[in-house]
Amino acid sequence: MRIDMYLLYLLLRLLGRLPLRVLHGIGSAVGRLTLWWRSRMVQNTAVNLRIVRPQLDDAAQAALLREVLIESGKSATEIVKIWGGGAERALQLVREVRGEALFDAALAAGKGVIIAAPHLGCWELLNYWLCRKTPMAILYRPPRIAAIEGLMRKMRGALAPEQVRADGAGVRTLYKRLAAGGTVGILPDQKPRAGEGEFAPFFGRDALTMVLLPRLAARTGATVLFAFAERLPRGAGYRIHLLPAPQGLTDADLTVACGALNRGVQACVELAFAQYQWQYKRYSADDRPSPYDRENG
Repeated sequence: MRIDMYLLYLLLRLLGRLPLRVLHGIGSAVGRLTLWWRSRMVQNTAVNLRIVRPQLDDAAQAALLREVLIESGKSATEIVKIWGGGAERALQLVREVRGEALFDAALAAGKGVIIAAPHLGCWELLNYWLCRKTPMAILYRPPRIAAIEGLMRKMRGALAPEQVRADGAGVRTLYKRLAAGGTVGILPDQKPRAGEGEFAPFFGRDALTMVLLPRLAARTGATVLFAFAERLPRGAGYRIHLLPAPQGLTDADLTVACGALNRGVQACVELAFAQYQWQYKRYSADDRPSPYDRENG
């Protein structure tokens, strides 16, 4: 590990001793400050909120934007606790699990499990919880700074999932793991590359949606569950949610399957709306006009 990454590791371990409530308080302050900067990230968030909550007037939109940015700030600062305190300490912050019986039944069936985990709540804590239940592989794209990958592996420790690169070899690894009755995790709202997705409604507007997850489920017969870790108020901890997949996710018509995938993400988001990563340009695509360009141009 590079010396700068090692020093960052030590800093995270030190700051990880701070109470979660303090870290969330710092994150709330950061979120409020970002509102005043009117950065590209803030503008993109505002565009998304107008798309998915068109019925809200200007005052309600402003209040929702503020709430979302506060939760985004908490998401940034809570990682200090989740990584810096270590996996076992982090798992002590789980106060409730809803839908655990679904996961236990899927594991017992032995046909493989696909965890669809949207960019919602505290996904690093969700990884710890899942990996304590069973070994798991996650599909990911390497960080732009290669040294950060080593830091992430060290911080995640013994409960780190196997990280599988989002390429042909990685996808083959996922198929093999599922065929052996294993568990894999995929971000279902990750925008696919050009030519690797289908357009399907997401909160009422078409969004380019991955076809990989529906194809994996259809070809392997694995159970698909949606999951996220909800951030509780005032630093009280987290609530794990596991939800069944909507009907149609394995339909041969990929437009139908991707629509079901997006409905599964929506069902999760509606349980903790402000904790979704709304700054993500979910509605952009190479061959269609972008609502973000109109706002930021």
